[in-house]
Amino acid sequence: MTQITMRQAKDYVGQTVEIGAWVTNKRSSGKIAFLQLRDGDAYFQGVVLKNDVPSEVFELAKSLLQESSVKVTGVVQEDSRSKLGYELLVSDIELIGDSQEYPITPKEHGVEFLMDHRHLWLRSSKQHAVMTIRNEIIRATYEFFNKEGFIKVDPPILTGSAPEGTTELFHTKYFDREAYLSQSGQLYMEAAAMAFGKVFSFGPTFRAEKSKTRRHLIEFWMIEPEMAFMHQEQSLEVQEQYVAFLVRSVLDNCQVALHTLERDTAILEKYTQLPFPRISYDQAIELLNANGFDDITWGEDFGSPHETFIANQYDQPVFIMNYPKEIKPFYMKVNEERDDLVECADLIAPEGYGEIIGGSEREVDYEVLEANVKAFGLDPEELQWYLDLRKYGSVPHAGFGLGLERTVTWICGTEHIRESIPFPRLLNRIYP
Repeated sequence: MTQITMRQAKDYVGQTVEIGAWVTNKRSSGKIAFLQLRDGDAYFQGVVLKNDVPSEVFELAKSLLQESSVKVTGVVQEDSRSKLGYELLVSDIELIGDSQEYPITPKEHGVEFLMDHRHLWLRSSKQHAVMTIRNEIIRATYEFFNKEGFIKVDPPILTGSAPEGTTELFHTKYFDREAYLSQSGQLYMEAAAMAFGKVFSFGPTFRAEKSKTRRHLIEFWMIEPEMAFMHQEQSLEVQEQYVAFLVRSVLDNCQVALHTLERDTAILEKYTQLPFPRISYDQAIELLNANGFDDITWGEDFGSPHETFIANQYDQPVFIMNYPKEIKPFYMKVNEERDDLVECADLIAPEGYGEIIGGSEREVDYEVLEANVKAFGLDPEELQWYLDLRKYGSVPHAGFGLGLERTVTWICGTEHIRESIPFPRLLNRIYP
């Protein structure tokens, strides 16, 4: 007997197969029972006809409880009503694991209840769809950077210093000294770029931000490319090409998941069109002030309402460029035309999802960078290795960081970032 997943059904039409699955729901009507099943790869229907199976099989089909695990045997047949296009005409059922009083029922549950049962909530169709799209974004990330000639380099998670100060970092003891959980691998990626030219990292980062907004997680994943012999303008082109590639890959490979989430794919299609619009920080402030935002003045960073308003002026992600240097990290290169600005840009996603990319050209002058380190209250000795990069063959270089979970949330069109990661870590949650 051939054991398959339901995604392989198209290759087995008319054949008898076995599939391991869980029961998500069921209904019966006289001489027919319909089993809603999932095999971890897809959701599908099993049809049990009373007159075609032994009586004990039909009775078992009617008695199965939600999330019982089974092995079903049957013939694959086409079904135009199914998202997959196929169903299973069941001839036999083996109960593997019973499931009594499964806590997440088809009725409505509160968010806290669902988060307490996140280990089970992941089994639901919408959560499954989000994770499927997350997986596609990860797969497409590797495809894009491999295609563009990047090498993946893994920065450390434990560090002795921080690229943007330690006020929002988790600290721990590293034997007889202090250490921190990484908030970014960027500085290490700069070192790697001097060795390999074009590199990227993909790993967990940690921010001890006491924020409860729908855009923030305590633990999240970042993709951080760094490129030698590259200025900010070239970096912006890589950024928009990368984001458009991710959206295109999801559109091409996750149609069932997008349908489950009721995501408007016509809107997503707009996000694959290049180039993305650009607006300067100065223009953004003027736009906000002209539209009743009196709570922000030049020199301040944008909040969620500001980013949302700016994004709503466009049909695509929009770059906000050249922020004041006083509100950006020490490693950013000063703008050549105005020394009160830095060569940087944030990419703001449409539909109110906020910043998904932050990037800049990096300062390459040793003395300027050393002065910046001191001005930001950082320890030059801890960052001597980073300063060394400007002593030995320094070159223009630029890079950026994309937050995976914000990107997943945006592409999926979900309301809160907590659903974009399997087990979210929030200000008030470290369980399960």
